Amino acid sequence: MKTYYRPIPMTDPARPRKALSLAGGWCWFDRVERMTRDEGEVIPADDAPANVLERLTAARTPLAGIGWEAPRMMGILNVTPDSFSDGGKFLDVEAALGQARRLRDEGADIIDIGGESTRPGAAEVAVPEENSRTEPVIGILANEIDIPISIDTRKSVVAKAALQAGATLLNDVAAMEYDPCMAALAAQSGAPICLMHNVGDPATMQNDPHYDDVLFDVYDYLEARVAAAEEAGIARGKVILDPGIGFGKTLEHNLQLLRHLSLFHSLGCVLLLGASRKRFIGTISNAPEAQDRMPGSVAVALAGALQGVQIFRVHDMKATRQALSLQAAVTGERWIA
Repeated sequence: MKTYYRPIPMTDPARPRKALSLAGGWCWFDRVERMTRDEGEVIPADDAPANVLERLTAARTPLAGIGWEAPRMMGILNVTPDSFSDGGKFLDVEAALGQARRLRDEGADIIDIGGESTRPGAAEVAVPEENSRTEPVIGILANEIDIPISIDTRKSVVAKAALQAGATLLNDVAAMEYDPCMAALAAQSGAPICLMHNVGDPATMQNDPHYDDVLFDVYDYLEARVAAAEEAGIARGKVILDPGIGFGKTLEHNLQLLRHLSLFHSLGCVLLLGASRKRFIGTISNAPEAQDRMPGSVAVALAGALQGVQIFRVHDMKATRQALSLQAAVTGERWIA
């Protein structure tokens, strides 16, 4: 039976002498939860296998000039008419450029630009249309702002055009399964790629999603996608992993993943959390409108930071960065967002 190892992350200033740094970042751990699909037990970190500890403790490779000694902010820029939170607001090129500049000024480390909505029920966008939405904005921004630009797309043709226009990261919500050519593009270009867990496509993903055990099923899927990336010639250090909060998951599925995010560090990759303004936040906090979910989104980001998540994909840049900065100051952690 397969065994999983979840570090129990801490940020308390009273750090034991033998504690280990988690992913070379701001959290430490001296215990791990050794789990199977049937049971789990907490053991000293030293009792975990050496190869597991190596992946848990190794500092993650800098990507696109970004190091991971502190949490990083990825600002969301949807150049779409139908995204769940801000659809239509930034479809115009000048409006998109203005929002990108605002995100940069509020502290974004990365701007993530997408031209196809992946909200539940969204229809697929044709390649020419998606390209026409993203490529002009990226081309202008790449010559203006000094932070990396990510292209949020499932399609290799759109991704290639974005890279040629100046994007430096790939963000594929289908983890290279929708378009197998995405793997070759990432390998040939050397661009880092984010692989996200998803079920089905946006039109159907929320139709009664089911798992044997959501935590282990998502882990196994991402482990397999990392293996596929390596087989395609993409180094593990170039891969970012996203458990896909809100994509083919119920409220309880999302909470189970959020409670155990640190498990995914054992895959040896940078972790991304994209929970901003998602529906489950509104359900829990009685906020049916996406724009009213900022406080809940910030709370989830803070919880992720305490588990060592390196990238937060957010709409509310200023609020999230302020909250993380205060968390660092109040708790005496070794990082400032």
